[in-house]
Amino acid sequence: MLIFPAIDLYEGKAVRLYKGDYAQMTVYSDHPEEIAMDFAAKGATHAHLVDLEGAKNGTTPNLNTVLKLKEAAGLFCEIGGGIRSMEIVRTYLSAGLDRVILGTAAVEDPVFLRTAVDAYGEQIAVGVDVRDGYVAVKGWTEKSALHFMDFCKKMEQIGVKTLICTDISRDGAMRGTNREMYRQLSETLGLQITASGGVSTMEDIESLRQMNLYGAIIGKAYYTGDIDLKKAIEVCK
Repeated sequence: MLIFPAIDLYEGKAVRLYKGDYAQMTVYSDHPEEIAMDFAAKGATHAHLVDLEGAKNGTTPNLNTVLKLKEAAGLFCEIGGGIRSMEIVRTYLSAGLDRVILGTAAVEDPVFLRTAVDAYGEQIAVGVDVRDGYVAVKGWTEKSALHFMDFCKKMEQIGVKTLICTDISRDGAMRGTNREMYRQLSETLGLQITASGGVSTMEDIESLRQMNLYGAIIGKAYYTGDIDLKKAIEVCK
């Protein structure tokens, strides 16, 4: 299982939100590239990036910051947050990012999703953000009518290879990850599933690893020191 330490970006800074709430934002660094270099120093090969401003307005305001940290750390970088057009997909992938994550657009614009998957294959992932069993959109601010499992099955049929599944109620809350949801997904789907949201202890990491998931995202627990990143990566090798 791969470990994806996370950097959420807002105005060029590394921040974390509590349960996706922009009003509850903590700034961790004015220099995100230094955090990425620390990831690499601890043995990370991959990083999960989110442009929180992009998630709101569908642009790429943190592109320069993203490129700077990719160059500094040399990690495989996937990015999400407001990717709603082929132009933005091309902007990120042609700039050297390794994978883009479609969220709201995958729910609301299936034609765009299919076009992106046909054009870029495994470089397209879908973020499935789950609130009360249903897929949330618009930077987690709205709940759709789609049950998460039905949506995930549809993604598999379309040809998506990687899903990043987040239980919003656990994100940044440091109360453990939703293991039952990931067990359900891993047993039902033949996809690369990355767990996100509430991965806050080594016990979480070990439990997810035993499910043979593709990856796990470590967010707040890295910044608070609740998970030793180097140790987590060693456990998953």
